[in-house]
Amino acid sequence: MTNFMQSWEAAATTSLGFFWMALWAFVLGYFISSIIQVLITRKQMRSVMGDDGFKSVALGSFFGFISSSCSFAALATTRALFNKGAAFTGSLAFLLASTNLVVELGFVIAVFLNWQFVVGEYLGGLLLIALAWVFVKLTKPNRLIEEARDDDGDGTEEDGYELTHWADIRDPELWQMVAQRFVMEWQMVWKDVLLGFTVAGLISAFVPSEFFAWLFQGSGSAGADLSFWQVLQQTVIGPIAAFFTFIGSMGNIPLAAVLFGEGVAFAGVMAFIFSDLVVLPVLRINANYYGWKMALYIAGLLFTCLVVTSLLLHYGLLAFDVLPSNEGVQKISEREHFKFNYGFVLNLIGLALSAVLIYFFKRQQHAHEGHDHSHDHGGASWSDRIMLGLSALAVIWLVGGVLLKLV
Repeated sequence: MTNFMQSWEAAATTSLGFFWMALWAFVLGYFISSIIQVLITRKQMRSVMGDDGFKSVALGSFFGFISSSCSFAALATTRALFNKGAAFTGSLAFLLASTNLVVELGFVIAVFLNWQFVVGEYLGGLLLIALAWVFVKLTKPNRLIEEARDDDGDGTEEDGYELTHWADIRDPELWQMVAQRFVMEWQMVWKDVLLGFTVAGLISAFVPSEFFAWLFQGSGSAGADLSFWQVLQQTVIGPIAAFFTFIGSMGNIPLAAVLFGEGVAFAGVMAFIFSDLVVLPVLRINANYYGWKMALYIAGLLFTCLVVTSLLLHYGLLAFDVLPSNEGVQKISEREHFKFNYGFVLNLIGLALSAVLIYFFKRQQHAHEGHDHSHDHGGASWSDRIMLGLSALAVIWLVGGVLLKLV
């Protein structure tokens, strides 16, 4: 019982430490993303993404790069773009870019891992998009695309701000809109982030290294010493493990750091990071949007492309002798998370910035009170209720661990 209590305390402390390490990266990333989303609207994106060619894919990638990194928000925006006329390949490019190429994801990866993983994330995101384009061209799912498109679906449009000259940056309306997007970003991702960091702490405290050695064959060995079949096995296991985590792109980075600390090869870790769009909730959402045939096609496409991409990245870095080694790497759970350094100062700045943006958001909400009489009578989906319930359990778990540490 004593060992369990000690592990509980360690798990909760590690989870909170992970979040404290990444807080400034989240705030800065979502602040930049919110500004860009206000200045470039969905309508503007869709109007130039109708051609099923390189231009559409390139523009979809660019618009994804400047958009949200929340997997579920990216799914909804992708559906809106697709239903309103954007090409399927361009929509896929937007989906992949908005979950793999966004600036905030790079910040968080840099905090938890190293520069090779940041390069792998961005270069791999581009490879994913290129391979997905080739996959669609080779398989030619024209009938599936016709059946999946709903021309009447999602008729809503988001408002944007037209920046005409630099003096507009002093306009309070601009910053109220940025504040609204910033708060909406956190409303979309907080459950994924909470669960991701909680699960990462649980795994680091309770799961023995022997389990990782069994699950990921050859883990703990240098990347250059692994056989191709060992690397392939780890690369395939990464997405399978991610499938059951229910965690989005931002929440699985500390988990990826735990895997790397336990000796999983670069390809296996990258495959896990890229797998945020093949988890079970995403599969179900795509089935609701496009039907099960298209949802399974997209899942097969993404799985194939992310495995190939991770292998290419692994052996590409190995060829240039820059493959990151986990030999002697300090486990993420063993780092000192709460200390006075640049991260501490950046976190204070991030908290102050968040407070200002929340103030603008609250002021805007107060100004609109009494003017909006619309009501949403739709109930939450079963997956939303499950996520909310798991989030409540995570909070109880973390609070209990903190109390144990204080006692």
